[in-house]
Amino acid sequence: MSAAPADTFETIEPLVVRTDRDDGVTTLTLNRGPARNALSRALMSDLTVALHQISADSAVKVVVLAGAGPAFCAGHDLKEMRANRGRELYEALFRQCSDLMQTITRLRQPVIARIHGIATAAGCQLVATCDLAVAADTARFATPGVNIGLFCSTPMVAVSRAVGRKQAMEMLLTGEMVDAETAVRVGLINRAVPADGLDDAVYGLASAIAAKSPAVLAIGKEAFYRQLDLDLAGAYDYCSEVMTRNMLFRDAEEGIDAFLQKRQPQWQGR
Repeated sequence: MSAAPADTFETIEPLVVRTDRDDGVTTLTLNRGPARNALSRALMSDLTVALHQISADSAVKVVVLAGAGPAFCAGHDLKEMRANRGRELYEALFRQCSDLMQTITRLRQPVIARIHGIATAAGCQLVATCDLAVAADTARFATPGVNIGLFCSTPMVAVSRAVGRKQAMEMLLTGEMVDAETAVRVGLINRAVPADGLDDAVYGLASAIAAKSPAVLAIGKEAFYRQLDLDLAGAYDYCSEVMTRNMLFRDAEEGIDAFLQKRQPQWQGR
């Protein structure tokens, strides 16, 4: 967790920059570079709005979440938190952050985190929340709240669901930095690549996913997270029903026919 410098630049620059590509990949860039993209309430609000807009945009098939400046995200804005004290304000802040993370999980499009520099505290939570994560091999990760007397309890929710218990507890109890290689090994991120190849890796992955049926991606992402909360029998019952619905999609018919006919499928998104 790092305190952010003055936010006067926020009155001039947009806090979230959206970039759309022709292949259906949209990038949302956190644009508080001088503050290492610390999650101010304004930034979280703008990011949540942008995600809701994307959810309703059928042209967007995959979202890449990136950070401007030297870091991906340094966590909550400690300066803002100290300037706005009180139980009600803190409750509103953490509720807003939780809503943002759940918005990412519920988004019908897959979200890929593009990580460079550091991703700490709520920034590490953001990485763990995204469906996929690709990092430069120089990136570092931490849940360092314990070092300043503030246990990373809300980041713990996402991190403990992405990595094993022992690894998550070590990160939370020590607050120490984890390198990108370790982050891959424990399951916090998917890949660590040379920094100069980060964009190629991120957008290569995004383009490969964007080539699939958007309707199938949406039903599959929703099912993935819902079945995690069920017992084994319940998960099989639920996913059997999902596959039945999926088999009735026009894109399932087209995909199977294309496979049998040895041609490329033409997705209709339904």
